[in-house]
Order: sequence, then structure tokens, then C-alpha cells
Amino acid sequence: MSPRAAWRLETLGFPEVYDYVAGKLDWLASGGEVVRPEGAQPTAAKLARTDVPTCALGDDIETVAARVAGSGWDICAVTNAEGILLGLLGRSGLRAAGRAEDEMREGPSTIRPDVTLAELAGRMREHNLTVQLVTTSDGRLLGAVQRQDVE
Repeated sequence: MSPRAAWRLETLGFPEVYDYVAGKLDWLASGGEVVRPEGAQPTAAKLARTDVPTCALGDDIETVAARVAGSGWDICAVTNAEGILLGLLGRSGLRAAGRAEDEMREGPSTIRPDVTLAELAGRMREHNLTVQLVTTSDGRLLGAVQRQDVE
């Protein structure tokens, strides 16, 4: 919102008004809450599951694979301590030996939470994806969407 609009809301009695300098698109891409008009298309944020397994760069793959096996997922997102997505261990990576860092796919494809489900379904079909990671604009992992949930 513009600073002028923020000041106007304050004059109308709203006690907590903030000027989000990064802007509306960043707010949406970060998964910020919005009021959508009736009939608006649902977005990836609605289906993103937060239980996607994660591990650190130095984690032992055998240990990670054992944890992933019981999770219902066949991937593991490699993140740092702040939750920033660094890589992805897929099926073949989870069968390897060593550390996650040695076998992860760097820079995995991601989407923002404001992508519509129609857009996401098309993307997943086009690229034959079974899972799509959802991150904020600064790379923080929010979750993952499974293709079966989109379709």
C-alpha cells in the first residue's frame, strides 16, 4: 500500500497500519495473507504441504533416506538453518551414499505461493513433474505441492 493510503487508514482509526515497502507482488510471492474476490482462482499456497522432508548439506544420505521413507514423500529439500532452499535430493540421490551436498540437485525449480492452480497444473504436466517446491521470493521453503493434489 502507498504511504498515503497508510496514513489515511490511520486517520480512520486503524491501530496497526504498515507500509510494506517491498510491494504487493512481493507480499503475494511470500505467501502473505490476502482477501481474494469471490470467484478468484485458488493458488499454490492453498495446496502447499509443509511436511515435505528437509535436511542440511552435511546430513548423511542413509539417515535422510530412512527418514524420508517413512514420510510419504520421495524427495528431500536441502535447506540451510534459515530454511533457504539450497538443493533437492530426488529418488536417485536418496539411494546414494555420502552427504546430501554431494548428491543434491542444485537450484531446483520453484514457484511462488501466488501461482494459480490452473497455471501450476499446466506447468507440472508440461514438465512431467510429480512435485513442485514452493518458496518465497527470497528462497525460503514454504512447502511442496504434489501433482495428484493439483489434478
